[in-house]
Amino acid sequence: MKNRWIINFILLGLVAGLVAFLYLRPKTEVTQENAIELTAFKLADFSAISIEHPTKAAVTLAKVDGFWRLTAPYKTRADKDSAARIISIIAAKSKEKLAITGASSADLEKFGLNNPRLKLKLIRPDASVAQFDFGAHNPVTDEQYVLHDNAVYLIASVYEEIANTQAIELIDKNPLKPTEKVAGFDFSKLEQWAESKLNIDLVSGQWKASIAAAKPQQNELNEWLEFSWLKNPASSVDFYPASNRETYPSFEVKMADGTKVHFDKIQESPNLLLGRPDEGLIYNYPPDVGFTMLNPPINLPSK
Repeated sequence: MKNRWIINFILLGLVAGLVAFLYLRPKTEVTQENAIELTAFKLADFSAISIEHPTKAAVTLAKVDGFWRLTAPYKTRADKDSAARIISIIAAKSKEKLAITGASSADLEKFGLNNPRLKLKLIRPDASVAQFDFGAHNPVTDEQYVLHDNAVYLIASVYEEIANTQAIELIDKNPLKPTEKVAGFDFSKLEQWAESKLNIDLVSGQWKASIAAAKPQQNELNEWLEFSWLKNPASSVDFYPASNRETYPSFEVKMADGTKVHFDKIQESPNLLLGRPDEGLIYNYPPDVGFTMLNPPINLPSK
């Protein structure tokens, strides 16, 4: 009996040691064995995108002067990161590749590719097209069959989800264009600044405030511009139809080329809604972010 207990303890120790080894051993990077790349393209290879659905209008984007724009169903600035995510299918990998040159409709049907759920076309400047047809999902791997260049691949289903993003979500949520260089703000028509007629301007690289008592700190205002305006996308955007516009409190952002961008303050609470009439868009911001945007840190003395 004693010997049996000794053997049991030895076996238990071996098991515990094995578990500890497996748990504590250095973790090695898990790699996909035999992963097949769908393409050898690069993001910069493409200048247009077409997302075609069987039951609704296509969504199209085009790169104009180096910047992405939605061209259908809306014509407006597009979010560059969203465009990059759509094109990222070129870097997808698959563990399977099935050549289907000359395949019958029955062969395509078993992959759900005889009537694709979605067709994604990436277009190069020479008008050549890299096309990806999305078919059925594989319930075992939770992946999706995709047809590209006469071959069927099985890839992560997230690529269809990205391509299916609603067109309005592809609109650039930054209130200023990437080409617009800010030189100042005219807040004089807003209620909180109506009495003081606040303007702040960049003069020879230094911020100046129109209120004599203000003591603007350059770093504070630089950070305010950077994080409240230049790197501060809205939570969401909506359309600002000309027929629905009223007379709202407003302000203007001054540009280095002498132009001005007009914004209407449509609503301040619970969220700040800023309308940009020239682009026909409304930008939606949380109240704390919105307050900071319209109240630059000019360090007025307390009353």
